[in-house]
Amino acid sequence: MNVHHLELFYYVAKHGGIMPAVRNIPYGIQQPAVSAQVSELEEFLGVTLFQRRPFELTPAGARLYEFIHPFFGNLDKLTNELQGGQARHIRVGASTIVLRDHVPQLLRGLRKKFPALKVSFREGFPAQFFTMLEQDEIDVAITLIEKKIPAGLQSLALLELPLVLLVEKTSRYKSAEELWAQDKIEESLICLPPAESPSRLFLQQLHKRKVDWFPGIEASSTDLIETYVANGLGIGLSVAIPRKAFPANVRVLPLAGFPTITIGALWRGKKTLLVEAFLAESRSQAIALG
Repeated sequence: MNVHHLELFYYVAKHGGIMPAVRNIPYGIQQPAVSAQVSELEEFLGVTLFQRRPFELTPAGARLYEFIHPFFGNLDKLTNELQGGQARHIRVGASTIVLRDHVPQLLRGLRKKFPALKVSFREGFPAQFFTMLEQDEIDVAITLIEKKIPAGLQSLALLELPLVLLVEKTSRYKSAEELWAQDKIEESLICLPPAESPSRLFLQQLHKRKVDWFPGIEASSTDLIETYVANGLGIGLSVAIPRKAFPANVRVLPLAGFPTITIGALWRGKKTLLVEAFLAESRSQAIALG
């Protein structure tokens, strides 16, 4: 009997269906794979283990779940005991600016609870973090959160940040409205790739205002956007992060009426004690910033 098939069935039975199981399995696996492998288990056993709609264990499924529950249900507890009573390693995905300006303080608080903490970092964009979580390459990501996130991922909103425009200090523009009033905006728009949330939301709002202004420079980070603006290469799109100072030769233009960006945490499946503590520290730090 395939033990991995038994594990998947355990999660299906415990959470009452294949899709709820996918959301709680502590590693990346998609619904079709779970469905196919549980079906292979049923074929091997020659019995139906549960009814799909509505979900209900058959007598054979209930008997199997009763047998395997003590083993799979106590794995987290055993892991914790073997690791000396606490988890030791967490893998975090975040943007450069978050890793540089916010994660150090967060980790200081976390290490008070987990002195032997080991941390691995991965940088990237939100879409990359979705893949990393699904492939079990990271445990948690601090990133921009969309209204719709991929199935199987869970989220915790931490901060709502306004979009802003950045201009060089010597720029003639004192407000964003001065830009919208022009027939044609000559200055180059510097922003993240159009598929990223800030750029996409900004361009959608421009379309509603019947303003034509397309990206002239696509930067890979908000840090680069600030650098390019400071060097007179155009007008940058960024977000206003509490207590973050922009370069001295950069002026901030608020974007009244534009949507905010949600910064939050993403994770997959059941939270470990370490991930739970990481989320609590993230929430505390966000409250302090807000």
